[in-house]
Amino acid sequence: MTQLYLDDLRPGQTFVSGSHALDEGQIKAFASAFDPQAFHLDDHAAKATLFGGLAASGWHTAAITMRLNVESGLPLANGIIGAGAEIQWPAPTRPGDILHVESEVIDVVPSRSRPERGIATIVSRTLNQRGDILQILTARLVVHRRPAAT
Repeated sequence: MTQLYLDDLRPGQTFVSGSHALDEGQIKAFASAFDPQAFHLDDHAAKATLFGGLAASGWHTAAITMRLNVESGLPLANGIIGAGAEIQWPAPTRPGDILHVESEVIDVVPSRSRPERGIATIVSRTLNQRGDILQILTARLVVHRRPAAT
């Protein structure tokens, strides 16, 4: 995949990642290590919550989103470097969901004080196999400019 620099990005540009199949074991393992709440760990207890069943931690969905963007979604030269973000989880991620990420460049601003880089604002929507939006991540990313030819 071609690595893109700030100079290559334009508002409206879109990128689509590969996919990740999520199962109950992954949900429970992540929750056990990082977000040990009953609605992420116990099928029976989860039914009595506002989720109405087992749901992945939002942070698990965020971690999968990051992996998908790094591996196949946002081909940014020098990596995906966050400078701030807003995250929303409009629907729960469930066992059996197959996730992919659709990202769109919203804004590109070269830095006035650091000519070698700038900030790109990217909205990444994480969807399941039915097209339900499970997460919306609006991130300000530090993106390097293309190095001068030598």
